[in-house]
Amino acid sequence: LLTVTVFLSTLTPKFYFALTVTSSFISGLIFVFEWWHFRKYGTSFIEQVSVSHLRPLIGGAENSPPPPAAFSAGDNDTSRQNMPECKVWRNPLNLFRGAEYSRYMWVTGKEPLTYYDMNLSAQDHQNFFTCDTDALRPSDTVMQKAWRERNPQARIKAAYQALELNNDCATAYVLLAEEEATTIVDAEKYFKQALKAGEMIYRRSQNCHSQSPQHEAQLRRDTNVLVYVKRRLAMCARKLGRIREAVKMMRDLMKEFPLLSMLNIHENLLEALLELQAYADVQAVLAKYDDISLPKSAAICYTAALLKARAVSERFSPETASRRGLSTAEINAVEAIHRAVEFNPHVPKYLLEMKSLVLPPEHILKRGDSEAVAYAFFHLQHWKRIEGALNLLHCTWEGTFRMIPYPLEKGHLFYPYPSCTETADRELLPTFHEVSVYPQKELPFFIHFTAGLCSFSAMLALLTHQFPELMVILAKAVSTATWGLLGSPVGFLGILMSSLW
Repeated sequence: LLTVTVFLSTLTPKFYFALTVTSSFISGLIFVFEWWHFRKYGTSFIEQVSVSHLRPLIGGAENSPPPPAAFSAGDNDTSRQNMPECKVWRNPLNLFRGAEYSRYMWVTGKEPLTYYDMNLSAQDHQNFFTCDTDALRPSDTVMQKAWRERNPQARIKAAYQALELNNDCATAYVLLAEEEATTIVDAEKYFKQALKAGEMIYRRSQNCHSQSPQHEAQLRRDTNVLVYVKRRLAMCARKLGRIREAVKMMRDLMKEFPLLSMLNIHENLLEALLELQAYADVQAVLAKYDDISLPKSAAICYTAALLKARAVSERFSPETASRRGLSTAEINAVEAIHRAVEFNPHVPKYLLEMKSLVLPPEHILKRGDSEAVAYAFFHLQHWKRIEGALNLLHCTWEGTFRMIPYPLEKGHLFYPYPSCTETADRELLPTFHEVSVYPQKELPFFIHFTAGLCSFSAMLALLTHQFPELMVILAKAVSTATWGLLGSPVGFLGILMSSLW
């Protein structure tokens, strides 16, 4: 003790200055290395070493599943070609304007649809429900103008005018079902009338479609009308609780028009089958449509993850898994969740109810917030129904961001996350909704710690250089106080720590 006291009393300001400069230099090197390791690998080196090597020595264990195998370069190229960046798609499960969107606006006073979204729908209607031969039929001429009207009342008025000219105008019934009907029951009545008229016109077009290119265009238009009406009738049955009937209608529609897969009717079928809890049928649909050559969707990826999670979620426990490691089924479930989160990282916050939902828009951006809203709006109940599924999602979804440190530059299973989604989502989603952006990776604690330590020791070195006598007195006072308080060899650690400043 006497030797230590004499040693401390003989230290000069130069020693303290050299000590603080050295500690500042060492902490600076650690900070630079930590930053470089984070930029290259997306994780803190100190944190990685402590988790991988020190925790097992202390008694804990963390067995992380191996990352799923990436698709080949050829598969990535195919995916890139089939799914253009920031392409806007029609929402397969979009609600009814009059029976659902308008009722929301009446109750809340908020407009659930943006002008950009409704303008896209107007363009869809013109593409689906009009053709070059409309000028030959007065009712279709009126409807051609009706789809271009911005005012809903003007569109409804034009639909009635078309029915006065032709009581079998299917597109007029479609417009009334979408916009005038205030309940799903009323919408279904209009669609049944549209189906009766549409089937008659479709058969007539089939008989003469080979006569000229104009007749072929008319057949395509009549086919679009018939498919649209049957699909909306199936959605009405689903909303009214006649789920088995809805499933049969969707299956028949997909079998009758197999070439119209781009309409994504299988996503309506998946949701209805999940409501029936027919998980084997859901798996059969996924086996057909979850293919790399087809455009992926949140419905496909997250439904696949839900089925994998269902096999293990009821018995899954993070504490147990950390002790014994993950089983093969649990690894498959975690990999499926990571795959889904990589495709669309915005969905988990809605499923875990960390962010509030709004009515889904009529168009969605795949991998964007609009798609996440649309998926969670209809599928949250299916995740809640399976015990432990949301718990498994909560425990594993953030691991995706550790696996893919720079998703905007390089993906793992999919091509890099499109950087333009935020702009498009802001145009699709209402202004009162806070648009979700891609989760940015936060700097690890040890980078902040080493940066603070480097800055603090550098500041002490500067103060020691400017005010040497004062800093020596302060350092000795702190050393003496620490030694006196602890009164044991542990106090020497306090002296060493105080000597750093």
